[in-house]
Amino acid sequence: MIKVLNAKDSEFKDRFETILSRGAYDNERIENTVKGILKTVKAGGDKALFEFSERFDGVRPESLHVTNEEIKRAKEFVSKEFKELYDALSLSAKRIESFHRMHLPESWDTDDEEGILLGQKITPLRRAGIYVPGGKALYPSSILMNAIPARVAGVDEIVMVTPPSKGGIDPALLAAAYIADVDSIYQVGGAQSVAALAYGTETIPRVDKIVGPGNIYVATAKRLVYGIVDIDMIAGPSEITIVNDGNGDAAYIAADLLSQAEHDEMALCVLLTTSGKMAEEVRKEVLKRLEGLKRKDIASKALRSRGAIILVDNIEEAVELANEIAPEHLELFVEKPVDLLKSIKNAGAVFLGAYTPESIGDYLAGPNHVLPTGGTARFSSPLGTQDFLKRSSIISFSCTALKRFSRQAMTIAEKEGLQAHAKAIEVRISH
Repeated sequence: MIKVLNAKDSEFKDRFETILSRGAYDNERIENTVKGILKTVKAGGDKALFEFSERFDGVRPESLHVTNEEIKRAKEFVSKEFKELYDALSLSAKRIESFHRMHLPESWDTDDEEGILLGQKITPLRRAGIYVPGGKALYPSSILMNAIPARVAGVDEIVMVTPPSKGGIDPALLAAAYIADVDSIYQVGGAQSVAALAYGTETIPRVDKIVGPGNIYVATAKRLVYGIVDIDMIAGPSEITIVNDGNGDAAYIAADLLSQAEHDEMALCVLLTTSGKMAEEVRKEVLKRLEGLKRKDIASKALRSRGAIILVDNIEEAVELANEIAPEHLELFVEKPVDLLKSIKNAGAVFLGAYTPESIGDYLAGPNHVLPTGGTARFSSPLGTQDFLKRSSIISFSCTALKRFSRQAMTIAEKEGLQAHAKAIEVRISH
């Protein structure tokens, strides 16, 4: 079910390469389909959205817009019938807000040089769009993780889209949107909803940035509209890599591998351990615990196609391989995780020690669970408050200060063949 590999084996390099290339796929057919959807929505607006919803979701909602009354009823229903869930979402929201307020940047300026003022102006985006998946599972937590940083940043308007369903949008999603203070919600999903957010329709306003995970069609649509709007990242299947030094309970490690395997058939689940005994114990625990999962079929496929237990000679080798994988979630399941932290270069989020499962980070810790996948943690960061802010440089020179630097600036301009650049300075200092 889950492969046990040895880093010493001659064929290991090729097998490990399949892990590293997990984000690669042949997307020509998908891209052509998505391009057609984008073009149709851009031209057809709401009419195209209704037609695509009927075609792809089997539902033609009476209205794209979810009213405030519907949201309020859902909130009251969840808070009454599922009070524990509502309270948990509310607690999660408070912790997410608290964490994201801690790294809220501010505008600044300096006038250390005579006659020169330099600075940076921080401005929130005007409108952000949040994609909330439907389908295999409901993720009210993702609404909190996407909307709350935007609200903390000061975004004026937060727009949410989510696929329609015959029974209506799940009340838990609407309740989470209420808690996160989402301004408007629309029943539309897939690539067509990304098009609506990017171009605007008669009902759905155009946004400045689109965030939130989705399937390959949503991810492709986000990539194709980038430049018309900003996006957070191209999210792929869930990932976990666990580094282990032979210490700890194999049941904990197995449970954490399964926590990601149940997300998606293409989820990546890797254990790097120095202990052959631990490797075998984890393998057995995974098989045992798999039997009790409601999403057993999904988890089984993930473990079969993207699961691996890798035996290494030492913890340094484990860290080296983990940095190559650059996983979404990295657990340092070792005796002294803090000592190992300095060696970690590439990870979306790092979980320290036996009592910090990835799932606590998904819901209640506070940091964002929207993380780079597919190896993009080599150059990308988690979603945060900064993603909903723009930076503008502020520059002010007095006449005296301009004269002080004019010769050097004009020299560079002339070397670059930009005569008008030089003249724009010369005209000011020649009087």
